[in-house]
Amino acid sequence: MIEDVMLEAEDKMERALEAARGELAAIRTGRANPAMFNGIMVDYYGAPTPLQQLASLTIPEARTVLVSPFDRSAMKAITTAIRESDLGVNPTDDGTVIRITLPALTEERRKDYVKLARTRAEESRVQIRGIRGKAKKELETIKKDGEAGEDDVKRAGHELDSLTRRFVEQVDAALAAKEAELLEV
Repeated sequence: MIEDVMLEAEDKMERALEAARGELAAIRTGRANPAMFNGIMVDYYGAPTPLQQLASLTIPEARTVLVSPFDRSAMKAITTAIRESDLGVNPTDDGTVIRITLPALTEERRKDYVKLARTRAEESRVQIRGIRGKAKKELETIKKDGEAGEDDVKRAGHELDSLTRRFVEQVDAALAAKEAELLEV
């Protein structure tokens, strides 16, 4: 019973950590990164479709992205979706590919992105702590129902705390790496 609670909590924390890493990767830095385009939805024949399903993304240079649509008729919709996204870029359509040149980040914009990264990391930390809270409640229920001894539940609580610390530290490490990448000129 206790093992099930612990395994479930660890699994949920792992998924929260992966989500945090994905959100941090999507924040734009000075270099091009395909993860920046993960959240872009294109209106493709009336249905919102992820950009990755409509085109391939290549990065020939540090600040250039080439978007090659699988269907040429979607070029205008893809260009519009990229332009309207929160990336702050202006794509150009040359007829066969869409070229995106990322402008150099200003110091002010870098600081804004660092704030955004910190906010996303804090949201992930809160989510991980929330998972810990739910698991602790489940452990208390197990103790009240007499399914496990008080010592076992207490030991599991300590394990849960160290597990939470480990995942929060991993979120902090991912945030530190992202901040270093953002502030690198």
